[in-house]
Amino acid sequence: MSLRLGDIAPDFSADTTLGHINFHEFIGDSWVLLFSHPADFTPVCTTELGKTALLNGEFQKRNVKPIAISVDSLESHNKWVPDIEEVNSVKMNFPIIADPEKKVALLYDMIHPNASEKATVRSVFVIGPDKKIKLTLTYPASTGRNFTEILRVIDSLQLTANYQVATPADWVNGEDVIIVPAVSNEDAVAKFPKGFTSVKPYLRKTPQPNL
Repeated sequence: MSLRLGDIAPDFSADTTLGHINFHEFIGDSWVLLFSHPADFTPVCTTELGKTALLNGEFQKRNVKPIAISVDSLESHNKWVPDIEEVNSVKMNFPIIADPEKKVALLYDMIHPNASEKATVRSVFVIGPDKKIKLTLTYPASTGRNFTEILRVIDSLQLTANYQVATPADWVNGEDVIIVPAVSNEDAVAKFPKGFTSVKPYLRKTPQPNL
């Protein structure tokens, strides 16, 4: 069964490069970026995990814990980490889950047989502190992920979780947002003291409320 937005992220226990974890305990009161890669010692994956490590400060600012996974063994992960560090001039600062029995990969529907019967695809799950799935993305093995876009989506998710707003196309942190239709104009005056502009009766823009 595929996981959908709003579902509770399945809990599991697993060994990682930074020790054994219980996933829900690992989440704690943080947001989590869980992402799979097809295999260790492969070129695109080496750049992706390196980029994630380089963005450590950005994830910390957003209270996000990255954690990677593939169906390789813990021994394989540990041997691969020095390559990631060397290629990307970075120190690995987040765990990689070892899943040689494919238990987690199957739990999260990360193996798509028509793409590969053995390897995980490039799945992305953003999970909130409430343990619910907020975002799912799936990339083919040949396409490396855009982590700037992943950070942008996290910014939107965290903003819209706390305010009655949505974010328009191509929005980035700091730009105007959209007041959701459920908020009346009268309520909007109180909720958004910076004011708002009505482009259409159903499209009202306001400065980002948390800035």
